[in-house]
Formats: sequence, C-alpha cells, structure tokens
Amino acid sequence: MIAFFAENYYWLLSFHLIAVISWMAGMLYMPRLFVYHTRLEVGSDAYEMFKEMEYKLIRIIINPAMILAWIFGICMAFGQELWADQWFHLKFLMVMIMSGFHGFLSRWRRQFARDENTHSEKFYRMVNEIPTLLMITVVFLVIMKPS
Repeated sequence: MIAFFAENYYWLLSFHLIAVISWMAGMLYMPRLFVYHTRLEVGSDAYEMFKEMEYKLIRIIINPAMILAWIFGICMAFGQELWADQWFHLKFLMVMIMSGFHGFLSRWRRQFARDENTHSEKFYRMVNEIPTLLMITVVFLVIMKPS
C-alpha cells in the first residue's frame, strides 16, 4: 500500500493542493461573511441570505475540501515516510490547529443560523487573520523543511 502512495505521489500532491486551496479559500472567506453578517438586522432578507451563503460554503466547499486535504495529505505522508521528520510534526500540528479553527467556524455558523451570534464585527475581523497565519506557517514548513 505504501508503495502505491509513493508511486502516485504527484497525483496525490495535485489533489492535495487542490483540496487545500479550496479549504483555505473557504476558511478565509467565512469570517469575512461573518463580518458583514453582524451588520445586518436579524430576520431581514439579507440576514437570511447570509445564513444560506454560510451554510452552502461550509457544507459544499469547506467540509469536503478539508476531508480531501486530510486524506490526500496522509496518503502522501505515508508514501514519503514523513512521520519521522521534525518539520512534518510542526506542519501536522498547524493543520490540526487549522482543523480546530474549522470547528469554530462551524460553531459560529450554527449560532448565526439560530440567530444567536454573540460576537462583534471586530471579533470576526481579528479571527479572519488566524487561517492566514497558519497557512503562511504551513507553506514555509513545507518549502523550507527546517530540521
């Protein structure tokens, strides 16, 4: 099985990158939607439209992209035997943190769906920077592979 992953590394890498780009696009966009959603009156047509946009973004793009990024990433890690590399441990930790942030986005989306948002526009502006910082860290770890 590991030989299969090693032999198909570039296919796995391509699909992994497509999934990660899709996941990150959604992770960067969702907090921005929340920023604008906080400005709207609960129950208004625009407020309800944002609920639908957020639901579709998480269910159709972010969730499947995260799952695929994990699957292809783990397959590549086995194929390249990366589990002993220190840089990979740090990258893995950053991806776990990113997945945790994904969970928070899901929770906040559900709060908006129930008309129970408790966070401010400023809060969502600040948390919008989290996926960016994690993404930058992961990219440098993958490219530089510090020991």
